[in-house]
Amino acid sequence: MEVRRVPAGVYAANCYILMDEETKEAAVMDPGGDADDLSKVIKEMGAKVKYILLTHGHVDHVGAVTELKDEFKAPVYINEEDYKMISNREYIYGDIIGKVDGYINEGDSFKLGSSEIKVLQTPGHTPGGVCFLVDNMVITGDTLFAGSIGRTDLGGGDYEAIIRSIKEKLMILPDDTIVLSGHGGQSTIGRERVHNPFL
Repeated sequence: MEVRRVPAGVYAANCYILMDEETKEAAVMDPGGDADDLSKVIKEMGAKVKYILLTHGHVDHVGAVTELKDEFKAPVYINEEDYKMISNREYIYGDIIGKVDGYINEGDSFKLGSSEIKVLQTPGHTPGGVCFLVDNMVITGDTLFAGSIGRTDLGGGDYEAIIRSIKEKLMILPDDTIVLSGHGGQSTIGRERVHNPFL
């Protein structure tokens, strides 16, 4: 599995492009902006975009959804609770009304070549926040960072919920699971279990 991290948009949110090296099938996760730059990387990789997957609905994680969906004709998936926030035009949520093809929930999965992307429902940063588990990696969006956690003071945020999500869904993963978060560099579950001050 080839993984490309592209910080995108004004907040440099990490967009991850995961591509099966044999089939070239790819998932684009959290395209937050700079659609032209993301498109260029996708084409350089020779990737065939099969899905656009969203950890949550904040504008810095969905800013390039419309352009990439239109260009690559790929379906877009998000949890319904965050789509409700988007539909209600809540502050800081992006505008992708009419661009979502389906809702994702705990236990859903997406095939990418020989790998499977599994959905973990992790509310807290937003009501419909999810993480994506694939191979030995977990894409955590703004739920878990290296040495920190996502903020919960924005619309729909819930501090107790995010701590519960991290402990019940992420901290049960193997120590060597690579954490690919929505901002900043990568970590591992083991490192966060020991060193993250919020845990």
